[in-house]
Amino acid sequence: MAPRRNAGAGAEAELPEYAGHYRLESRLGSGGMGVVHLARSTSGMKLAVKVVHAEFARDPEFRGRFRQEVAAARRVSGAFTAPVVDADPDAGRPWMATQFIPGPTLSDEVKRNGPMEPAQLRRLMAGLAEALRDIHRVGVVHRDLKPSNVLLAQDGPKVIDFGISRPKDSELRTETGKLIGTPPFMAPEQFRRPREVGPAADIFALGSVMVHAATGRGPFDSDSPYVVAYQVVHDEPDLTGVPESLAPLVLRCLAKEPEDRPTPDELMRELRSVAASYDTQAFVPAQRSSDEPAPEPPAERTAPSARARLRRKVVMAAGALGAAAAAVSACVQLVGGGGPMPTGAHPRTTAAAFSSWEAKPSPGAPGMPQCSYGLGKLLCAQPGEVYALSPGDGKLLWRRAVATKSTSAPPVFSAALVQPYTDGGPQLAALDPGSGTQVWKRRLAQGAMVRYAAGTALLTGADGKVTGIDSASGDTRWSRRIAGQGRPSFVSFPGDPLAYATSTSLDGSSTQVSAVDPQSGDVRWRARLDGTLEPVGTGGGSVFFLSTDSVYGETKAVVRYTPATRSTRRVPLPLASEAAHATVRGNVVYLLATGGSLEAVDVGARKQLWRVETSVSRGSAPVADGRYVYVTAGDGRLLAVDARKGTLVGQTPARLGPDPAKVMSAPPAPVLGDNRVYATAPDGTVFAVAARTPSDW
Repeated sequence: MAPRRNAGAGAEAELPEYAGHYRLESRLGSGGMGVVHLARSTSGMKLAVKVVHAEFARDPEFRGRFRQEVAAARRVSGAFTAPVVDADPDAGRPWMATQFIPGPTLSDEVKRNGPMEPAQLRRLMAGLAEALRDIHRVGVVHRDLKPSNVLLAQDGPKVIDFGISRPKDSELRTETGKLIGTPPFMAPEQFRRPREVGPAADIFALGSVMVHAATGRGPFDSDSPYVVAYQVVHDEPDLTGVPESLAPLVLRCLAKEPEDRPTPDELMRELRSVAASYDTQAFVPAQRSSDEPAPEPPAERTAPSARARLRRKVVMAAGALGAAAAAVSACVQLVGGGGPMPTGAHPRTTAAAFSSWEAKPSPGAPGMPQCSYGLGKLLCAQPGEVYALSPGDGKLLWRRAVATKSTSAPPVFSAALVQPYTDGGPQLAALDPGSGTQVWKRRLAQGAMVRYAAGTALLTGADGKVTGIDSASGDTRWSRRIAGQGRPSFVSFPGDPLAYATSTSLDGSSTQVSAVDPQSGDVRWRARLDGTLEPVGTGGGSVFFLSTDSVYGETKAVVRYTPATRSTRRVPLPLASEAAHATVRGNVVYLLATGGSLEAVDVGARKQLWRVETSVSRGSAPVADGRYVYVTAGDGRLLAVDARKGTLVGQTPARLGPDPAKVMSAPPAPVLGDNRVYATAPDGTVFAVAARTPSDW
């Protein structure tokens, strides 16, 4: 539905009543491209809705730019931006709705209260650096970072307004002779080579923003935009008033040549000392040894100012980078091909009397180890090998070479044997968990998929036929097609004897679900449910699904289906969750979105229990034990969130890989066993910590 406008002309025509089905309540502000309104969704959630000026709505080039803005905002929605809720770039008056974030802009804050203090400036710079890292990692260049596009939200700075941003590989180019940007915060190349603007331009803008926050003016100051443009290209910046501790770093950001500016990761390394001083909802406990006293709780405070709220921002990766170096030096590496560690894993005793440990079983091996726990061992896989570690101290028990070129899932315990081939490939095999000795081996047809459930390997061939293989012997149990499933891909869940296959209709309006007995191949039940559904867990006789948008892939709701009563319960999410991973415990579904939003949805109570921004740009599927929810971050941190309150209560140091700028897929989920949490990191580390005391991590 296109936005409706009031009758009349002139200014009144710029005041539509609706954008889509969102009623516009009041005007928040305006800019060169459109007006931003406060609105509410049907459920009452506050939104900020940007409606394009009528004159631009008739411009095909502008419509293309607005479509690009919507696409860019969707790609970077997460902990450091305002998540996109809905948009219609093809409406008569194009519009985009994002979550409303209360708080002043940096520009307004400086106008009201003057320049910021040095500690606040360091935190602001670290937060913006991490925001740019996540923006650039999804291939977007903002191109208009300035104080009015930085919101000082309760949980830290948010970068908004992607109106002139573009993907690095976009074919939509700046029109010849037309400069796009805000001169005091534009980089030299935006004036000289506007078609060649890359991520480094945002770093230059960050430097200019920091000068403004520190002094109330820009590094190149003039009433004339033409003079400012000349100064940006030719003159040195004026850093008078910038704290001495920050001035050298700001000066590097303002280098004339893009290649001379630091990357966001380099900025965070320089600023890593500030992370330990944050206190926020996204709280990261300071890393401390066992003999250090715990910090006293902060005194209660009344309503904080925007500047005080900025102190509560956590830049998790920044402080963790410094700790990572110490963590790596403490790792005990293996010598030779497969013997036990000469000195054992490095232990640290926690309050729970458990010695945490960390080890690098395969230094130099690519990728993060993928691990599982069972039969008193921790089994891990990396490309070309599988190995067993002692859960108590991390010592290597055995190692075996396997014919795998990649690893996307851990070894599986099935029929009391280790099944190392979980990605398909040329063969199946089973290993003795005590020694790693091969028990049986079987060749696989090219293109076969494999999943394990109830002591059975389920092989799906390229032709869609499914074969059940006895995990204990390697013998064929059955072979057949599954009715209603073209080429089924199975999922199974701990404690559930069934395997589940889904098939979505071409238009995404419904999903066929088949519950299969792995040992016989019989279909125990089938159901056709509304929407595009992905099974994420089972419990209490029900199957839980994520309901996703068939176009954008965003999760819009959590669905519970109970086959005994053929009843379905759907719980809509207050905000769509992008590329979510989920787990189920009881009637609660925990979801982690790509941008770092972790939320708990009680399907029985039909409501969201809590939502927290973890600042994890790419995280694993969450794992829950009733007390805490655990997540592995892409930089190797393990985070723990209180399952009842939704507050972050602990984290381990970051353990970055050799190429920290590399964008990786979702990391492996942590593993629970015997009141311990086992996790892995990009640098190849496998480590264990006490599950009951995350504050001691």
